[in-house]
Amino acid sequence: LRQRLCVAGAVAGAAAAGWLYVRQQKERQQRSRRLQQLRRLALGQGDFQLQDTSGAARSKADFLGRWVLLYFGFTHCPDVCPEELEKLSRAVELLERDPALPPLQPLFVTVDPERDDAAALARYLRDFHPRLQGLTGTPEQVRAAANAFRVYVSAGPRDDDGDYVVDHSVLTFLVDPDGVFRDCYGRSRTAEEVARSVRGHMDAYEPLPP
Repeated sequence: LRQRLCVAGAVAGAAAAGWLYVRQQKERQQRSRRLQQLRRLALGQGDFQLQDTSGAARSKADFLGRWVLLYFGFTHCPDVCPEELEKLSRAVELLERDPALPPLQPLFVTVDPERDDAAALARYLRDFHPRLQGLTGTPEQVRAAANAFRVYVSAGPRDDDGDYVVDHSVLTFLVDPDGVFRDCYGRSRTAEEVARSVRGHMDAYEPLPP
C-alpha cells in the first residue's frame, strides 16, 4: 500500500509540475505578445518634436530610459495650470524620497507657443520643481504634440488688450522608459495618489524586449 501511495504521489507530483510548466509557458507567451504590442504603440504614439528652454531640439526619444510625467498647459493660465504643476512637483518630490526608485523626469509642454517662448517658459518654471523642463515650438509643432497625446486645445477670443485664455485638456501623462503610455491623471487626483500610482507602475515595470 505504501508503495502504491508513493507511486501515486509521484505521478500526481509529475502531473502538477507538468501543468505548472505549461501554465508558465503560456503566461510567458502572453506576456511576450503584450510587450510586443506595447512596443508597437511606443514607436508611434505620443511623439513630439519641440525645443527646451535652452533652444535645444527635444523629442520623445531624448527621454527614453527614464520615467516621464508630462503636462500640457500655458504660462498665462490663471489657476488650473499652476495648481496642476504644484501637484506634479509634489508628486515628484514624494517619489524622490525613495532613492531606490528609478529617476522620474517632469515635463511641461506649452499649448500657447505664441506667448510661451523659451525665455517665458524658463521664468515661469522657476516657481516649480527644479528639474521640471519646459518645451515649446512652432504652432505646428505644438499642435502635433498635443494631437499625439490626444490633448484638446482651443484658444479663446482676445480681449481689448489682446489677451486670451487657452482651453485645453487637464491631464498629466505617465510614460515609461520604453516610451509607452502607462497612465494619466486628472484634476481630481491628489499628489499622493499620483505618486502612489507611479510607484505601482514602476514596481510592476518590465522592459520591452529589443
